[in-house]
Amino acid sequence: MNIKFMRTFAVFIFAINLHSTNVMADSDDHIHEIKPSYRPHLESEVHNHTHDEPQIIVLSQTQRSMVGIEVEQIKPRSYEQVYYAPAEVKANGYTSYIVAPRAESVVMSRHVVLGEKVSEGRKLVTLFSHEMAQAQADYLLAKSDWERTELLAREAVSDSERVAAKTRFDAAYGRLVALGLNGLAIQKLHSFTRETLGQYTLVAEQAGVVLKDDFSQGQRISAGSELMLLADERTLWVEAKLSASTDLEPEKIVKAVVSIDNREYVAQVIQQTHTIDKQTRTKVMRLSVENPKDSLHAGMFVEVSFFVISARKEMIVPESAVMRDSEQNWVVFAEQPSKAFLPVQVKLGKQLGDKRIVFGLPVGSRVAIKGAFFIASESAKSGFDPHNH
Repeated sequence: MNIKFMRTFAVFIFAINLHSTNVMADSDDHIHEIKPSYRPHLESEVHNHTHDEPQIIVLSQTQRSMVGIEVEQIKPRSYEQVYYAPAEVKANGYTSYIVAPRAESVVMSRHVVLGEKVSEGRKLVTLFSHEMAQAQADYLLAKSDWERTELLAREAVSDSERVAAKTRFDAAYGRLVALGLNGLAIQKLHSFTRETLGQYTLVAEQAGVVLKDDFSQGQRISAGSELMLLADERTLWVEAKLSASTDLEPEKIVKAVVSIDNREYVAQVIQQTHTIDKQTRTKVMRLSVENPKDSLHAGMFVEVSFFVISARKEMIVPESAVMRDSEQNWVVFAEQPSKAFLPVQVKLGKQLGDKRIVFGLPVGSRVAIKGAFFIASESAKSGFDPHNH
């Protein structure tokens, strides 16, 4: 064979290879198939091309049914973004009640203990106060004077004296109320079962759980000092700490979930601080959570998931639809009009649970969302070496 003939033969072969092609994309990124010539196959076939050309994988209907291949048209769509934050359960400040003496007092005895559930009106602690003793004595005198004056005939006492007696009685009564006695406790001052003058008992103004009782019997307590904290735990607060850089506004949150020990509680965002903690560089998002089964308690550490709908729409496919090709590129398998599959190279974006944002996939592509591994294995039989991730 002479050199001239060999050169002519080489040019001929090059022209044939240049002419043969299988797939091309138009300017609108829609993939079109140019049907290659191939013989019918009983099961499946991977069409071989040059090294740089994509390979078309043809599957029989039997294979598609047995493997359960499913195809879905992929279009840009919004998705749920989830932000996680550590949080702490706290008593509901709007339904909690601080038990405190309103005059300097000495603790005589306690009637409940830490963690105990109490009903409204339950005795909590008995105190003694010199100021209370004086107020009780003044009340008893004022009441006696008023009752005597009220019984006298109008001509026996002037109107000014009558008004003065009534005013002294009302003021003495009001002082007892200001010192923390309720109507029932004041009524007992007139009975034979009344406590020693100066002793008084604080009662629960609401039902709840005793969350604090940091005091001892015999201890002197100044006016306004917290003796106990009662909290209605049917509704609690959860305070989540978010990074100062987190762009999360309450109005954008579509759902918030509190999680602890595989239990979840749907919560409602009610407040957000507008200041940043100087030490932790965090801001606080406060939530309200219902606690009907009494399984949450103040002081518990939990995790909060905030769900937000994305502002941008993206191309999203199941994780199982994404494979590796022989060169370790990520690909998905797009169904062609002929029902064959073509590997399309993509770049991976953010993971969304069991789904993934992908870039480079033409809008409207019909992608194998189930059975992609089988398609990849069929391609591998002809030298294409995909690996699941």
